[in-house]
Amino acid sequence: MTTLDTVRPSRRGLLKGATGAVLLGFHLPSRHAAAQSAPASAPPELNAWVVIHPDDRVVLRMAKTEMGQGVRTGLAQMFAEEMHCDWSKLSTEYVTPGQSLARNRVWGNFLTAGSQGIRSSQEIVRKGGAAARMMLTQAAATRWGVPAGECSAKDSVITHSGSGRTLRYAEVVAEAARLTPPADVPLKDPQQWTVIGKPVSRLDTADKTTGKQVYGQDLRMPGMLVAVPRRCPVFGGTVKSFDAAAVSGKPGVRHVLKVGDSAVAVVADTFWQAKTALDALPVEWDTGENGRVSSETISAILDEGLTAPEAFIGNQQGDARAAIAGAARRIEATYSYPYQNHAPMEPMNATVVWTPTRCDVWCPTQNGEAALAAAAQAAGLPQTACDIHRVDLGGGFGRRTVHDWLADAILIARQVPGTPIKTMWTREEDMVQGRYHPVTKCRLVAGLDAENRIVGLHMRISGQSILSTAFPGGLQNGRDPVQFQGLNAGGAEGAIGYTFPNLLIDHAMRNPHVPAHFWRGVNHNQNAIYLECFLDEVAHATNQDPLALRRSLMANHPKHLAVLNAVAERIGWGSPAPAGVHRGLAQQMGFGSYVAAAAEVSVERGELKVHRIVAATDCGHAVNPRQIEMQVEGSFVYGLSAMLYGACTVKDGAIEQTNFDTYNVMRLGEMPKVETIILPSGGFWGGVGEPTIMVAAPAVLNAVFAGTGRRIRDMPLGDQLRQRG
Repeated sequence: MTTLDTVRPSRRGLLKGATGAVLLGFHLPSRHAAAQSAPASAPPELNAWVVIHPDDRVVLRMAKTEMGQGVRTGLAQMFAEEMHCDWSKLSTEYVTPGQSLARNRVWGNFLTAGSQGIRSSQEIVRKGGAAARMMLTQAAATRWGVPAGECSAKDSVITHSGSGRTLRYAEVVAEAARLTPPADVPLKDPQQWTVIGKPVSRLDTADKTTGKQVYGQDLRMPGMLVAVPRRCPVFGGTVKSFDAAAVSGKPGVRHVLKVGDSAVAVVADTFWQAKTALDALPVEWDTGENGRVSSETISAILDEGLTAPEAFIGNQQGDARAAIAGAARRIEATYSYPYQNHAPMEPMNATVVWTPTRCDVWCPTQNGEAALAAAAQAAGLPQTACDIHRVDLGGGFGRRTVHDWLADAILIARQVPGTPIKTMWTREEDMVQGRYHPVTKCRLVAGLDAENRIVGLHMRISGQSILSTAFPGGLQNGRDPVQFQGLNAGGAEGAIGYTFPNLLIDHAMRNPHVPAHFWRGVNHNQNAIYLECFLDEVAHATNQDPLALRRSLMANHPKHLAVLNAVAERIGWGSPAPAGVHRGLAQQMGFGSYVAAAAEVSVERGELKVHRIVAATDCGHAVNPRQIEMQVEGSFVYGLSAMLYGACTVKDGAIEQTNFDTYNVMRLGEMPKVETIILPSGGFWGGVGEPTIMVAAPAVLNAVFAGTGRRIRDMPLGDQLRQRG
């Protein structure tokens, strides 16, 4: 997701809006969202980021979206660090993209993806807190008639050092709001941090534990109806015909509708009434040429790309082809990675009220601004006549950065104007109408000299481009830069951790009709498997220790090496493993962070048991160590589920997996012990939600080979260990 635009406000704009911004009593839209500005009786603004209530409650206003990753707590920590407010009285609330649009995007970018929730907004949020503290302190000093330098703030209280007098933030906020925002907003040195870096408890745990937390599917409104849609199961297909009369008389059914060219929907009083009627609705689809596509035909297209003469170059050093041709020895392998579904626990949903002059949407989205744009287009209204009221996500993983489901919800609501319509996808619809992790294959060839040193490496990736589907404007003369995550020559998002004398990494783009999209970890997931498992192959084929081989290639990559050394030391690499247990390791850099993993596994009678994984992360600055540990553990659930089971296959143009009975995920008993090592080296801000996903699978697969001699090159693992071969 690194190709999407990042807001870069001007310094003046940052100080006027982003660095200031605590709106006092800002009016949040009601169900009908009639107001976009503060009521006349509301206190004046201090800046756009915080609301200070008379009872000293401080509310941080957020553009980023909480989806279980902890961004609500992390941003609050950074804000509290600079504002010096009382943590026990700090909470958060969402701003809407409509509010931000009306105020010249004062809250910046709403995108919550690519592990950017913290790192893309840390400066703007910290400066917002610091500016608010400075203005509040100045207001207190002015009231007392003393220099501001004699005053300090702590826990939402300002104290004058000379007299000991105190004032609460709430007592001076109105006066502070009349001050000109400071032109210079210095931030604390990390050595002075007292809130950032602490394992504080999450702000949303209590509501989630008690069931108070509201997700999109929980929304209720007076007079609300529920719509359940069904699209053509083959992407690109259309509705040929349907018999509305066959179900119109069923209990609770209000409407049977065509939705665009490719879908139908039943609107009823309840979800179950709509679903059962939809199940009984006779529909005939026109699948077109795409109805002939299968996993086998896609595989053949990718095979052709592995040796095609033309490809986009991602990383090139020297002349790898010539070095390999003249090498004393050659090692070659081909890997593959399938389509995978995001499969969030909460299927796609949105509640819409549409009228000819106004459209309001309540939905879980990872990008409020993109949702607003999609809503306005589908509603046939300007963005100023629409708004998105966000709720927390029951899982996102990248799926909710694209809004096909929202457009359909609005097209349904337009046919029932003035009525709240909650559109809910069934689990089956969510599975077969996804936006999938791209399907790819990779052919790797290494040339070695007489001393078994790699003199040339060629990686040819053949397969789908995410940007071609999700963001064509991000292509660079047809080339998809996201394809090479973790394999780039440099950069903050995914630099390769090895130096080869001669290197060629290229991509033969082959785009089947199944839409690809950003999937948690994105292209790092397969790229790490391809490179890390192949290097393991080279090590074993040449009787080298896999750690020693990597170290010999990492002299120019100290941060990559540091995390790799950390997991090797913790796992006990070089010392005997427990009886029947075997080890593997992997490293990668992505989303601004350096990560590595070392795994211990056993295989008995074809059954894999992952006993332990040690993970190391250097994310520069660690905002909340406890949250990082939770993110690492959660990422391993996601990454190992993908390695073990995650595959979507295509038959007659449609995805075959329709629920969790055919798209399996890890169970609790399969989860290994996870040990997290946090190595914040400082000086940069890296992500933590996705990076460790990419090293889970290759570390385990390398351990599997160490124990069985079986090299698994085609994902998912499935029952391959129980097969002979």
